[in-house]
Amino acid sequence: MVFRRLRRMGGGGSVPLEVDTQVAAGFVRPGETLRGEVLVRAVDSDVQLRGIELKLFAEVKPSYEGADTKETICWPSTDGYFKLAKGEERRVPFEQRLPWDVPLTEVTGQAVGAVVAMSTQVKYDEAEGVGDHDLVHIAALPLHEAIFDAFAAEGYLCDACEVTHDRIPSLEYGIYLTQTFLLTDRVGTRGRPPQLELTFVTNRVGCEIHLRRAAPAQDDWEDKPPAASWVAAHHDLGRTDFTAEAREWIDLVGKMPST
Repeated sequence: MVFRRLRRMGGGGSVPLEVDTQVAAGFVRPGETLRGEVLVRAVDSDVQLRGIELKLFAEVKPSYEGADTKETICWPSTDGYFKLAKGEERRVPFEQRLPWDVPLTEVTGQAVGAVVAMSTQVKYDEAEGVGDHDLVHIAALPLHEAIFDAFAAEGYLCDACEVTHDRIPSLEYGIYLTQTFLLTDRVGTRGRPPQLELTFVTNRVGCEIHLRRAAPAQDDWEDKPPAASWVAAHHDLGRTDFTAEAREWIDLVGKMPST
């Protein structure tokens, strides 16, 4: 446990309060419940807390200079209205069901470059303080893993990902984010694209899979090469040969125009 001395909003000096936000150890998957607790301690004097605001956010690639680089995913709720005597500390639990389309930070146990974190803001007396950010690890769902494994079997491995504000036209989203994975062909099979972009739009039933030739220099969805799409359900696991499916998807995208 590491308490962090809060700073006043704007950086104007220390406050009589320390905080440590702890997210449950390990990882959580989309659709599951994120749990943890906020530990607060009064340092130099009695402190009247007026609220604890938690915000789960993802770092995003800015779409233009000066654009926001963070997008809020959800606000876990806590009971943050109480008084702490000098030297007293208290644990305040929180929990939050994650959206199905929350960005993934790791696939097959490996980090993919996305950043999801929790920030803590504590209101006290007549002032405010803000705590440091705490990373949250979001693992892929079994359906995602099966599809990544299928592409890996065909030689395409995930190199990186981007999280952007861009959205796929005509699709419903839970949050205003799109995560795109860059897959690179490690085999170099003739006639296949050297790199692919893979995007999931996930919900409680399954996910819509979008695949196209990679165009990392293009930021807007509609400026990129055309994408093919398919639908897979969570209950397809163990019933569908995703390696055979991936082989067909790759061949189809290889025949599509690059612009």
